[in-house]
Amino acid sequence: MLPPVNLRPSFNITRTSHVRLTVADLAESRNFYTNALGLVVSDEDERTCYLRGLAEACHHSLVLELDEEGAGACRRIGFRVFLDEDLDVAYVWFRDRGLPAEWVDLPYQARTLHVTDPAGTPLELCAHMETRPRLHIAFEHYKGAHAQRLDHFQTFAPNAYELTAFYGELGFRNSEYLAHGDKLLSSFMYRKGTTLDLALVENTGPALHHFAYTVSESRDIFTACDWAGILGYGEGVERGPGRHGPGGMLFTYLRDPDGHRVEVFNAHYQTIDTEIEPVRWDAGSLSTNVRWGFPALEKWYVEASPFVGTPQTPPAEPPQPMTLERYLLERSAH
Repeated sequence: MLPPVNLRPSFNITRTSHVRLTVADLAESRNFYTNALGLVVSDEDERTCYLRGLAEACHHSLVLELDEEGAGACRRIGFRVFLDEDLDVAYVWFRDRGLPAEWVDLPYQARTLHVTDPAGTPLELCAHMETRPRLHIAFEHYKGAHAQRLDHFQTFAPNAYELTAFYGELGFRNSEYLAHGDKLLSSFMYRKGTTLDLALVENTGPALHHFAYTVSESRDIFTACDWAGILGYGEGVERGPGRHGPGGMLFTYLRDPDGHRVEVFNAHYQTIDTEIEPVRWDAGSLSTNVRWGFPALEKWYVEASPFVGTPQTPPAEPPQPMTLERYLLERSAH
């Protein structure tokens, strides 16, 4: 069912690092992320805002870039590698497989490599960033949901199995996965030793479904919703609060002023030991909102931020999730 994993990959990706988004109104987006989620600004100018969570020492985990014409898209998702020499190995590794790889210079980061996975997802690898003081016990800086750190991405890809195999070659292991019969529909992959760094879902892609920040207290999930309502973003509380089946985390999903989807959730379990087997979830009999509550709206399953300049491909078989609309229709029929 699952493709093999290379436990000694050619280069060492360590964790989810950062995401770059395009926005139409920098001040409005800054307001959402600082006052509803509680991120802090590391640096900013008239066209770019760099933010981090309260527990993060590295300069940024979220970069907002003003683009009035192309707002609502994602430029790249970023991962950290352990050493600078890993970047040199990664450059050759991607080039040898006919995949794009080029060096770029970016503010607040050391040498940075732009690469692309086989689905067309634009990635950014770096080994070092400038640092700022952690603010996790500087309670006077706390706002909104007190978001602590960036944890993971979820992306769409037209073939979940093929892309899971690709990231498995890079050392990404599976904590849990969703399947229907013998078909893999989504995989929850990690490098940092928790359940997730990258979730891959079979759907029209590549596209960024969401990125997620951790919070320290379960009540902070409700605080995110409260502050979204206070600030005028209440209609953007798209799903939850609820509890996931895979991972078991409490969560809520919010849409920012440009439609980007961000999750806030409490922490999940460790997955460091090699004898831990991935957990299979049956898509044919189970909603991922398995413990309680209703399924998500249809738009939660199909809408996502496109990647800038990247064409999308639909899957061979369109996904058929149990949406809230379908659930209510089937219940009314009985």
